[in-house]
Order: sequence, then structure tokens, then C-alpha cells
Amino acid sequence: MPPFLLSSVGRVEFFKRDEVTSDLICCEIALVGKADAGDVIFAHEEMPYWDELIRKLGFLGGFDVEWFSQVSQPPFAINRYVAFQRPNGKSRPAQVAPDGIVGRG
Repeated sequence: MPPFLLSSVGRVEFFKRDEVTSDLICCEIALVGKADAGDVIFAHEEMPYWDELIRKLGFLGGFDVEWFSQVSQPPFAINRYVAFQRPNGKSRPAQVAPDGIVGRG
């Protein structure tokens, strides 16, 4: 996953992908910063940095930390849910994460 600043996050959307015998929780992060406007980062729960990503997204002001309950049920349904949407796609200060950057190993 490429590193990105929390201040460049415009939208965070979670959904499930049907994997035949189970569901895979996925996340799309749309970026709005000058350097990466239009980029979308994809992640899913089986990736090694998933827990760190979710923890850092929680520092976004207005991020819905209860997103999982909106996405997890019922099983085998896509259940798209927007957990964060930056108003008008403009940058606004987020709470400062320990390093402010997501994706550094």
C-alpha cells in the first residue's frame, strides 16, 4: 500500500466481497490531495497492515468507528458503507495520528 497523508483522504468506504465460502471486508480510500487527487487505495482485512490502517483512519475527524456493524451483516451481501466523507472534497484538519502518514512500514 502506498503511503498517504490523512489530510489527503476525501472518502473512506467499506464493503464486503463474496469469496464463495466467506466474506472479505474491503476498504476503498479516495484521495483528494494535490499530488494524488483521484487516486483510490484498496485494502482488505487479510492484508498484513489492515489493523494499523483501521487504527490510523480512526484519527480522521468524523470517521465512523462503528463502520463494522454496518458492513458485516447480513452475510454475503455487499453492504457498502461510507465511514468518512470530507465535505466538498476539501482538506480539513484531522486529529494528528502518531506520524500522520499511513502506510509506512
